[in-house]
Amino acid sequence: MQRMSRKATTRAKTRTADEIAEMASRGEDISSYFTNKFTVVRPVRRVNVDLTEGMLRELDERAARFNISRQAAIKTLLGRALSEEREGKRPQRTR
Repeated sequence: MQRMSRKATTRAKTRTADEIAEMASRGEDISSYFTNKFTVVRPVRRVNVDLTEGMLRELDERAARFNISRQAAIKTLLGRALSEEREGKRPQRTR
């Protein structure tokens, strides 16, 4: 069995983005610096929402119960409500 040299088995050296860009501009192979594992980050827009004291208190209680931030609670609850509406699962209103 043939042994691989140590150099062939080591991963690519950590380099800065500028160093990798320079290598690419010289025509060097830079494919070893890319994993093809990435997350798409969608643009975010900020909004202001006015809430009553009661709604804010209830929101904070829920956030504390799940140990998440107020913002995460808002996103989670709003996302769930939009998804349910999209799927036709409108919540029943109590009278």
